Amino acid sequence: MPSIMVGEVKPGTKIIKDVVTPLGGVLFTKGKIILPRDIEILQAFLIQQIEIEGTLGDSTAPDTAKATKQTTLVKSGAVINESQLVKSNSPLHDEYEKMVALVKKSYASAAAAPLPILELRSQLEALISHLKDYHVLKFAPRVHLEQEYNYHNAVLSALTSYKIAQWCGYPQKDWMQCAFAGLLHDIGNVKVDAALLQKPTPLTPPEIEEVRRHTTYGYQLLRNVTAINEGVRLAALQHHEKIDGSGYPLHMEGSQIHFYAKIVAVADIFHAMTLVKAYRRAQSPYLVLEQLLTESFGKLDPVIVQTFIQKTTNLYNGTRIRLSDGRHGEIIFTDRSNPTRPMVQVESAIVNLMLERELYIQEIIA
Repeated sequence: MPSIMVGEVKPGTKIIKDVVTPLGGVLFTKGKIILPRDIEILQAFLIQQIEIEGTLGDSTAPDTAKATKQTTLVKSGAVINESQLVKSNSPLHDEYEKMVALVKKSYASAAAAPLPILELRSQLEALISHLKDYHVLKFAPRVHLEQEYNYHNAVLSALTSYKIAQWCGYPQKDWMQCAFAGLLHDIGNVKVDAALLQKPTPLTPPEIEEVRRHTTYGYQLLRNVTAINEGVRLAALQHHEKIDGSGYPLHMEGSQIHFYAKIVAVADIFHAMTLVKAYRRAQSPYLVLEQLLTESFGKLDPVIVQTFIQKTTNLYNGTRIRLSDGRHGEIIFTDRSNPTRPMVQVESAIVNLMLERELYIQEIIA
């Protein structure tokens, strides 16, 4: 008898086994046809799965749900995401990989030749056409070569910047330009010594200054590019500026910073910290969200940060996760005033992450 996660139940589904509440009462009896309101009731009672009519082959609960999202580092330097590889026919992943390849090619020639901006736009539009399948906390590249970090960060920042612009209610005309801002914000790195970008040990003060010049290099490279607006160029220049003036390269404050740059700053920090680098492991997305919240006090735009956190953590109850201590569980309740610290069911126990501060969600599995 196929089981299905409640979040995947469709109206019209027939139940083939009584649904019992955590306290032992019968919520729905065998044979009931699920109506839209019934799905809300199931979720309110924290029911995780139900058994439905149909053959195993027809079940909407895929076998891939058994796969975890853990990554394995192989000798070639590639990080292979096993659960994402299973989704080999995902149009989103296909277009994502085409976008990464195009960004890599564009970066290689950027210092000597004009950017293929129309080709980049066409592929970006193809990628964004699958945006409904992109979840910031859940998506991961199928294969990630550590030395290609900059290209993955560019594409992920483009997708996330587009979504943030939507979520914050900016005009639709700005959405694609925000995606361009995310895609090209680090283009200036092509003029920085690659050895510095990959250096596994702390940079010296002169090396830090050289790496920081990628912001001005980026603006210079984009200055005469058509099909992008000035906000995209300013995002390359200003995405490391801070609201309190402590950023670089010009120590701008508050309203002096273009809103594209404020959006890209959030997307860039999130992906920079959750992607694997040659010299650093990927960090928990939930810990990164908490750090972004801290940074929103004087460093990052607080409205953008709070909107980003609220939207990305708006997951349905039953979402499967892995905790920092290795245990697997399911989110059963999220307090919107503490969205990074939900209640998680681990086997028969309830873990309240608001109280058990030493624990956190390491990754979302499905």
